[in-house]
Amino acid sequence: MKLGIVILNFNGLEDTLECIKSIKKLNNTTILVVDNASTDKSKEVLEKISGVRLIINKINLGFSGGNNVGIRYCLENKFDLMLVLNNDTLLADSTIEELLRGTKAADIISPKIYFAKNYEFHKDRYKEKDLGKVIWYAGGNIDWQNVIGGHIGVDEVDNGQFDQAREIDFATGAAMLVKREVFEKIGLFDERYFLYLEDMDFCVRAKKAGFKIMYEPKAIVWHKNAQSLGGSGSKLQDYYITRNRLLFAFKFAKLKTKMAVFKQTLFLWQNSVKRRALLDFLLYRFGKSSVSQ
Repeated sequence: MKLGIVILNFNGLEDTLECIKSIKKLNNTTILVVDNASTDKSKEVLEKISGVRLIINKINLGFSGGNNVGIRYCLENKFDLMLVLNNDTLLADSTIEELLRGTKAADIISPKIYFAKNYEFHKDRYKEKDLGKVIWYAGGNIDWQNVIGGHIGVDEVDNGQFDQAREIDFATGAAMLVKREVFEKIGLFDERYFLYLEDMDFCVRAKKAGFKIMYEPKAIVWHKNAQSLGGSGSKLQDYYITRNRLLFAFKFAKLKTKMAVFKQTLFLWQNSVKRRALLDFLLYRFGKSSVSQ
């Protein structure tokens, strides 16, 4: 089985180098870094790394568009599996092997993901010995009534309570292994999202097409949460989640729920970021936002 690991880089050289270093080299595996028009020294450094294939985008295509460039490369070059991996993640030694084992039972597989040490949402909540064992993701579920994707176990210290593999609603784009047949049947990430919720959209389409999505707890990843946007709660994060939640709802939710999400966003009109997100949705302005960080 031929595996392509797609890592998207945007001015994140240090994180990307640490991520690459954490990947255990396996036979028939290619590390593919897609640079999203970085303005730091990323391109100059990455093109010199042995064993890494570098693709340089002339413009920033976002998470969805940038990863699609790498996925297309893998499809064109007959890769059987693609691991979409955030550049701000670190892998345990056995992670890839465990994900590969998961392909016996499912078509899309995501690992157990911890907050990287000192990247927890609530640092004062945990003891020193718990850091690095605080869960960021132990599977994903969708609350269709409120059109919100939730990470199972988030903020909980891992005491083995999420050690059972199981079917889930969605795999996270931070680390998802996908069989080529999935992309061939349903297409790639919807590039209108640019950033956030494209993974949930992709998984809903995959499930509708009959593919199975699993959480594999034996595969372990650590995540430096929301590094690309300056941390959780930034204006950009707020904008994309607001706009893309509307897009997701109007693609997949029932009519009553669509109207509820729209009214909820309209009620927050005085918030300038949410107002911009709503206007862009109504005017069909998707892709990259002009909202400043």
